[in-house]
Formats: sequence, C-alpha cells, structure tokens
Amino acid sequence: MEAEAVVKDWWLYHGTGEGADRRARLETGSPPPWRDFTGSPDPGYAPPGCEGPAWERTRRRGEGYVPNEQEMDVVNTALHLRRPLLITGKPGVGKSTLAYSIASDLGLGPVLHWPITSRTVLRDGLYLYDAIGRLQEAGLEQLRRPAGPTGPAAPATVTAGTAETAAGTAARPAAAPDPDTEAAHAPSISRYLRLGPLGTALLPQDRPRVLLVDEIDKSDIDLPGDLLTVFEDGGFVVPELARLAKEDPTVAIGTDDDPDASVHISQGRVQCRYFPVVVLTSNGERDFPPAFLRRCVRLHLEPPGPEKLARIVRRRLGVDVEAGGEYQELVQDFIDRSGDGDLATDQLLNAIQLRLAGAWSAPADRDRFLKTVMQHLTGPTA
Repeated sequence: MEAEAVVKDWWLYHGTGEGADRRARLETGSPPPWRDFTGSPDPGYAPPGCEGPAWERTRRRGEGYVPNEQEMDVVNTALHLRRPLLITGKPGVGKSTLAYSIASDLGLGPVLHWPITSRTVLRDGLYLYDAIGRLQEAGLEQLRRPAGPTGPAAPATVTAGTAETAAGTAARPAAAPDPDTEAAHAPSISRYLRLGPLGTALLPQDRPRVLLVDEIDKSDIDLPGDLLTVFEDGGFVVPELARLAKEDPTVAIGTDDDPDASVHISQGRVQCRYFPVVVLTSNGERDFPPAFLRRCVRLHLEPPGPEKLARIVRRRLGVDVEAGGEYQELVQDFIDRSGDGDLATDQLLNAIQLRLAGAWSAPADRDRFLKTVMQHLTGPTA
C-alpha cells in the first residue's frame, strides 16, 4: 500500500481537513512583494462561511480527494506565491476535485465555479450587467411620470413663411431613444449589476476564496491573454460604475454567491486584498501562450495507480480493497481497461458502490457489468 505523504512544515494544504491553524497561517503569511494587494474589505459584507448547503457540497466533494506528495508540494507552492494553479491531465483524474479539496481542507468557504465554453469572454467572469432590463425599466418610469405643467403638447400650427408644414413635421421619423438619457431616469444601476465568479473572488476579504476556472482550454483564444492583466493587478474596473462615480461614488451590488447580497464598490473598482486561490483546469486540448504559463504554477495529474486507487476507495466508500478479493479484482479490471482508453476514477467508485448494493453480482453478468460501468471515455470503443 502506498505510504501516506510525510507532512512538511511549510505546507499549508494537507488534504486531510481540520486546517484552522493552517488557515490562520495562510491569512497572516507575508506575500511576495509583487503579490501584495491593498483592497479594503467592506465591513458590511460577510462572504459565505463554512456552513449551509453550498459549503456542504464543497466539503463532501473535497473530502474524497487523495493528494500525493508531489501534488501537495505544487499546491502549497501556488498558495505561498499567490499565483494561479494550472492543472492539466486526462478527463476524470480529479482536476476539478482538487479545487474543492483545497477549500475543504483550509475552510475557505464554498468554491466559486466558472465553467468555460468557446463563447466565454472575460466580462462573463467579472460581472453581469442587464442593460436591456434597465432601459426597459426607464421606459416604464417615463410612462408613469405625469404630464408636464402645460399639459399635452399642442399640435403644430401652420403659418405663412414657415419651412415646415404640420404634415411635414409628422412625416419626420422619431428620434431614436438616447440610452444615456433613458438610463438617467432608470432606478439605481445596482439592481442590474452582479459580480461574476471571478469578480466575487477578487473582492477584498480577510481570507482568500477558491475559484475554479473549469476547462479553460475550451475558451476563445483571447481569454488566457485577457486574464493576465486581472491576475497581475488583482482587480478590475466596472465601467458602468466608473462612469457614475462622481454622482454615485459607492454602489452596493450582488455577488455570484447571492444576487441579493450587498457589497459596496467604490469608484467602480474591485481590488482584492488577498489574491484568491485560482485553480484552472485543462484537458490539454490546446496550448497556452508563454506569458500566461509564466504567471501560473503548473501541475500535471497522472491517472492514479493501484495504491492511490485503493486509498481513494477507502476514503470515499470506507472499503478496504486489500480486505476483499472482489474489490481487488475490480481495481485491476479498471487498470486493465484503462489501457484501451481513458476511464474516470468515479467509474471505479460506481462499480464498487453497485457491488456493495448487491447489483450485478451474478458471475455470468461480469463482462456486461464492466462494459456498462467502465465504458471508455476515449479510444475506439468510446
């Protein structure tokens, strides 16, 4: 059986939970001078803590991860340097789960999740602005306002020598509504703004949040480059708020955790105090520019071997693989079938869970059972 990793004094993340003392070291540790940020927390805003349904989902998913020594070395390097962690590897090896493990182990609250597609742009992660909804509300406000003191406008009068007739005036197309004028009569812009997962992670707080940027290799080619400035500055500007800064210097808006939560943004700028724990995952479908890679700490996850698989099964299902020949055979089946195409670790967990429930227990069903629960993700039989 694979030996448990020896705990090193400089580690903050252990992957075992109960990390209150290590979280305190994380919060009070000195960052590199080039990663020291100056944001001031909003005293009236309390980020989600270690309670509630969102935290339970993070805790349950994170507790099942079994890191090895190399993984803990790299994760702790990213924590100390306050740099994004770029995790690569085949589908199903636990890249996303590692983000939940970090949050669960150090008690950093629910993970903020930003799933990436080919249509994702930087602003999607920073904030959402419902400009159309605001203009529609402005139009309704105009309809609700009473007529002016002189009553309805009088019809145009035709007089000699005028260049326009009433008919000519009526024929002119109506001027298009001015968005700035319409917005000026709209309710507060705060109702139509909400921080995205990246924007919420960058809020100034006393402890970092964990942000999972999932499958960044699926993004548009420009997104990694667009992220560089945000990662370097530790903040960003919301233009819609910056334009109103003179009239309304501080605006309370919602967050990705809760659209009704109110966090005050001053002068339209969000500036972190502690750089978040950013975990970016990639299935290796594309390469990234050197400037992006230089700013990340990189970790490649290999498919787990038999010893690590046994530890995962023990932690997730409470089953000692060595104590039961049937479970050892399932682990070996999983490894053998992995040679013909990629499999995800949770497929092995599904197989053992079914056997624990007494399903597919007939010897004659074994081949169909393996083909059903361990179907390849890649390869000729996928």
